[in-house]
Amino acid sequence: MTSSSSATTIGIDFGTTNTVIAVTGPDGEVEVLRLAAPEGELAAFRSALSFQLHPGEDGRTPERVVQAGPWAIEAYAEDPLETRFIQSFKTFAASAAFTETVIDNRRYKFEDLLSAFLLRLRHHAGAAMDALPPRVIVGRPVTFAGGSPDPDLALSRYEAAFRRLGFNDIRYAYEPVGAAFFFARTLKTAATVLVADFGGGTSDFSVVRFEPSSEGLKSTPLARSGVGVAGDAFDYRIIDQVVSPQLGKGGDHRSFDRVLPIPQRYYAAFARWDQLALLRNSRDMRDIRALARSALEPDKIERLIEVLDDNHGHALYQAVSRLKFDLSRDEVASFSFVAGSVRIERSVKRSEFEAWIAPELAAIQTAVDEAIRRSGLEPSQIDRVFLTGGTSFVPAVREIFHRRFDPARVETGGEFESIASGLALIGREADIDLWSKRSSSGEAAQAAATAGR
Repeated sequence: MTSSSSATTIGIDFGTTNTVIAVTGPDGEVEVLRLAAPEGELAAFRSALSFQLHPGEDGRTPERVVQAGPWAIEAYAEDPLETRFIQSFKTFAASAAFTETVIDNRRYKFEDLLSAFLLRLRHHAGAAMDALPPRVIVGRPVTFAGGSPDPDLALSRYEAAFRRLGFNDIRYAYEPVGAAFFFARTLKTAATVLVADFGGGTSDFSVVRFEPSSEGLKSTPLARSGVGVAGDAFDYRIIDQVVSPQLGKGGDHRSFDRVLPIPQRYYAAFARWDQLALLRNSRDMRDIRALARSALEPDKIERLIEVLDDNHGHALYQAVSRLKFDLSRDEVASFSFVAGSVRIERSVKRSEFEAWIAPELAAIQTAVDEAIRRSGLEPSQIDRVFLTGGTSFVPAVREIFHRRFDPARVETGGEFESIASGLALIGREADIDLWSKRSSSGEAAQAAATAGR
């Protein structure tokens, strides 16, 4: 891979679960930015926001305090009842149905949430992000999460938020391509590489050919594919099977002289962590409270109300994450969700979990096969397979690749750092247009800036 400049380049992997920033120096070496957080130094900054309304002193107007990452989690843990906590908000970046949410009587569009998050991230990075280069390479999934995602809408929202951070040349590169550039640093000979990037909201795949040349390592994109399911979808299957039945799903309620099923839509919000926070402030909450009086099992609806009212979403997220981790190692694991007066515990077999996520596994398999087909290659012609992202540790996910490739060719690594590092390296490419592009709104802004010179 050839360098276009000796200037600093920056890559930002804004993920559903975590956000990572990497920079390259004049020598071309890439380094992931590490922040001093409450629990210690970290590279993966949780993609979460918290909003607290603090009372003003001496009768002055109350002050809205915004935090992000681990500081947002800390604020929520200290005062869950008075803190609006939002995570995984990337999942509605491409949704035209999401226009805004109201927090403390203030309206926030997606770009407002993202810019608030990025500005807090920059604040905590301190001197490391004081002098930003004009260009940033931002990762984007091959397929955005959600039903009927609009990638142009998502990138226009990204554009508005990153411009508020101070960048004026904003480029977007596919996340698995970023991971491919990171992995290519280990190559000693020519190789065709399939990269599988498993995030919280999407699973993305790219096939890239790397070849030695007099100018370094030449890279050629061959194919890409993606699907809007990944770790969060696995989480929902666990919640749907283990948690939601204890919160009233599948139960009945009385309506005058009839017995009717409890509406399933209340539990659909658990499919996306961001929607769980939004449900608390929706019109449905009034109906859910009424159900506590008419449900045949009112104690379960009371639990649901407590989970929503007391913002137990993060505790639930942690319980689900622990179970997934344990099932990646053991055939049987214990699920334990304890928050407030809510206590849900159950033993779960790995075989059960794999049966629950069968639809997502099938979608991932289809996307993998599509990337191979589009490359025009047989699986035997792909030299290396690089898996990255937390979901790559799920045995059933790894088995998808072991069935198609010699396991000796399948590697895992850089779970948090690979994409951001590769994005920063892409910023040094001589032919950067081959690997990244501006959004339509970014192109217009760049053209206007050029015309004004």
